[in-house]
Formats: sequence, C-alpha cells, structure tokens
Amino acid sequence: MKTKLALVAALLAATAMPALADGVVTIYSADGLHDGDPSWLGNQFDAFTKETGIKIQYVEAGSSGVVDRIAKEKSNTQADVLVTLPPFMQKAAADDLLEAYSPAGADKIADHDKDADGRYYAMVNNYPNFIYNAEVLKEAPKTYDDLLDPKFKQKLQYSTPGQAGDGTALMLQTFHAFGSKEKGLEFLKKLQVNNLGPSASTGKLTALVNKGELYVANGDMQMNTAQSADNPNIKIFFPEGPDGKKTAFALPYYIALVKGGPNADNGKKLVDFLLSADAQKQISSVARGFPVRTDVKPDDETFKNLNAMLEGVEIWTPDWAKVLDTLKDDVAAYNQAISSN
Repeated sequence: MKTKLALVAALLAATAMPALADGVVTIYSADGLHDGDPSWLGNQFDAFTKETGIKIQYVEAGSSGVVDRIAKEKSNTQADVLVTLPPFMQKAAADDLLEAYSPAGADKIADHDKDADGRYYAMVNNYPNFIYNAEVLKEAPKTYDDLLDPKFKQKLQYSTPGQAGDGTALMLQTFHAFGSKEKGLEFLKKLQVNNLGPSASTGKLTALVNKGELYVANGDMQMNTAQSADNPNIKIFFPEGPDGKKTAFALPYYIALVKGGPNADNGKKLVDFLLSADAQKQISSVARGFPVRTDVKPDDETFKNLNAMLEGVEIWTPDWAKVLDTLKDDVAAYNQAISSN
C-alpha cells in the first residue's frame, strides 16, 4: 500500500512541475546577437529556460545561410524560430517559409518595423558600418575613395553580398553613396584590387582587424560594439560618399516563427519572450543595439554612445520589396564586376 501511495505521490509531483520542462525550441539565427560576454541572446536563453523549462537549440550562420537551411529542410522542418537580417527575412516570407503570428506586445512595435501580414517583426535595430584597426591606422579612412589606397591591398575585406546580411548591406550602401547601381559597382570593381577575398561571415572579420591582419572590414554597430571588449583595437567609422555625406540605413535583426516548425508552441513562447519589455530593456546595455519597442526608453551609457556614433550620419530607408525583387540580378552584376579585373 505504501508503495502504491508513493507512486501516486511521485506522479502528482511530476505533474506539478512545468508542463514543458522537457520541451525544446530550435532557433536558427544570423550571427551577432550571441557575441560578447555576456551576450544578449545567451542571457535571454538562460532566463527563458529558467522561466519555462524549455531548452534552446541554437544554430548560427550567415544571414542568407540560415534561410537557405530552412528552405532545404522544408520537407522536414527542424527550426521553430528564425532570426536574420533584411532582405533575407523578406525572402523567407516570399518563399512561404514563415508562419504569421501576432506576438504579445506586437502593438508596441511600429508599423515600419513589422510585416503587414504578421510574418516577421524587428527585434533589435542596427546599422551597417566599417571598422578599422586604430593601432595601425591611427585615424579612420575619411571617404570611400580612401579605401582604394594601395596601402590597403590584401588588408581590406568585406563579407560577401548575397551570402552575408552585412555584405549585402555594404553593396546597397555603396549603390546609395555613389548615386546609382552602376557607379556603386564601378567603385566595388576598383575596391576588389584591395579586397583579400570573399567571406560568408562578417563576424569573423573583427578578430582579423583587431590583430592587424586586416586594416579595414565591414560590420554593423551592434555586433562590432559587442565585440569591442574582446577586440580593443577596432573602431567604427562611416566613410563619406562622393557628395561628402556620411549615410547609413537601419538593418534590423528580424524574428519570425518558422512554418511547420516541430515545436511551434514553444517557438511562439520564445518569440514573445524576446520581444517582451524586459528583454528589450537589455538590448542597448547588453546587446549593444537599439530596442524596437516604443515603450522602452533606454538611458544607459551604451545607448548614448551608440547615438553619438550616428551623429552626422544621414539615415535613409531602403525599399526592401524592391531590394528583394532585384537582389539576384544585383548580386550577379556584382559578381561580374569584381571578376572582370
């Protein structure tokens, strides 16, 4: 009798534990938000698991790479949540890889930061930039044309457009800075003389710049600021275009629910958690990025420093639908331009 009572007690105790204690959720993410110690995603994952009992399975790759992987796995979907940069999130939506979902707090995210059909939402705002080794160069290159200086031969590298989100952003930014795709491609063709070669990942370039193996590379504010503690020689800069203006555009990390994910309910919980006010309040201080919720107003020193970096930089907004429509042709034109030296 005692044995039976003990068994019943054990069963009751088990049912009193979190219902999803042995649950999992799989997130495929572009690199950047797991950088730094502590990292924002690392902190949030720990807090999420502590609160829900749901374990995180985290897979990281380039912005295009994570979307390509989901597409390849469409007949046997493995991911529940996707985090990536534009225009690759828009491509995932266009390819019917995402599930429409209205997360808790969606009304606190501005219309321009979310898909009209509810398939993806900005999670961390960010801006593409360049970095340089301040020990070697002493001062940042002032203009794009300065990057053509022979001293940068094999000492400059940027991530590959069409593969990396930041690399694609660099191509778009060049089109804007030079006033047209044709002039932008003409510049990138000249720059290829100094370019060390292709790179599928932007994040890996930071350590190379820090060590002086590279003098200049591309990046983004969130990632590079998060990496700066471990890479003290890097500094962020925005070069001037031919018109003398420094320009940049918002390049948010978007989050979405993957269509047909094996743990969709857990995926929804994770999306809700990462877009919550508590998580967003730590974006500037821990992730070194900009929160997207309109009800989160940071006042920490990192947030002030990030805004100071953007002083004098004119912000413009790409039409991501048009970018996606022409991306394949633009990448093909880019590859042709750099291979014709």
